Amino acid sequence: MVRSHVVLLGPQRHDPTLKDAVDSLGIRGRIAAVTAGWEEREGEDQELSAHLGGRTVNLHLYGRSEDVHQRDPELLDAIRARHDRLRKLQELYRVRLSHLMEAARELLRRESLPGYAGLIEPEVRGAIDAVKRLDDEHTQRVRETHVEFELRWKPHQREHVARHRRELQQVLDDCSALCVAGGHVAILLDRLRMFGVIDLLREQALVAWSAGAMAMAERVVVFDDRGATGEADPEVLDTGIGAVQRVVVLPHATRRLRCDDRTRIALFARRFQPSLCAALDPRMRMDFRAGEWSAPWGANALSQHGELSPVGAA
Repeated sequence: MVRSHVVLLGPQRHDPTLKDAVDSLGIRGRIAAVTAGWEEREGEDQELSAHLGGRTVNLHLYGRSEDVHQRDPELLDAIRARHDRLRKLQELYRVRLSHLMEAARELLRRESLPGYAGLIEPEVRGAIDAVKRLDDEHTQRVRETHVEFELRWKPHQREHVARHRRELQQVLDDCSALCVAGGHVAILLDRLRMFGVIDLLREQALVAWSAGAMAMAERVVVFDDRGATGEADPEVLDTGIGAVQRVVVLPHATRRLRCDDRTRIALFARRFQPSLCAALDPRMRMDFRAGEWSAPWGANALSQHGELSPVGAA
C-alpha cells in the first residue's frame, strides 16, 4: 500500500534525528512506535520515548505475535512451514546468483581494458540483465508464497489476530504518526504483515529508519561487503510492505559497502535500476511524496558509474 508521504531516515542509534523529522512534519499528539525488530527487547524503548518527549505508545507487535503463536498453534505451524519454504527458496536463489554475479563483475572489470571497445558493452548489459531476471523471478516466487499463505490461512480473520488488530486500530486512531524502528528486518516484516499495521493507518505520518526503512520498500535487499565471511553478493531477501516505490534502502551504506570498489558499486546500481539505491547513512533523510523522491537533509545514491552521488544528481 503506497502512502502519500513517507519519511525514511538514516540510523538513529548514535546520532538521532527522528525528533527533528517529526517536528518538521508538524506532528502533534501521540506517536505510535513499532520496535518489533528488536525482538524480545522491543519494550526497551525508553531512549526512543524520551527523544520524542514521552509521546510514544509502543504497539508491541513482537509480544502480540508471541501471544498469537501461543493461542493459535495451527497458524504457528503454517507460519513455520512458510518460513521453511522461504528459506529453501533463498538457498536455491543464492546458488544461481553467485555464478551470474561473478560473470557480471568480470565483464565489468574488462570494460576499461584495451581491445574490447565495441564488444564489451552488449556482454555487460546481457550479464546484468540475467541477474535482474533472476532477482525478479525470485521476488515473484517469494510474493506468491506470501499470497498463497494469505489466501489459505486468512490470518487477519483468525480470532486472536483479529482481536489484536482491533486493539491496534484503536491505538493508531489516537495517534498522529507511526514510527518504525530497525533491528532484525525479517522479524520486523513478519510482524508488520501478521497484523497489517500499515493498512490500519488513515492519514497519519509514517517515519521509518534502518531496517524499518528497508521494510517500507517494495523489496528488501540485504548486503554486506565487510562481513565476518568476507564479501557477499547483495540478495533480494523478501518483498517489502510497499509503502514507497522505486527504492532499494541501504542503511549504514558507507560502513557496510566497499565504496572504493567502483565495479561492485556500479553493478549494484545497474542491477536494481530503475530503482534508486539509497545509501542512508546517519543524519540522512529521504521523503517520498506524491510519487516522487526528495532529500531535504541530503542523501546519497549508488550510481552506475561506481560512485555515491547526491540524490537528485545526474
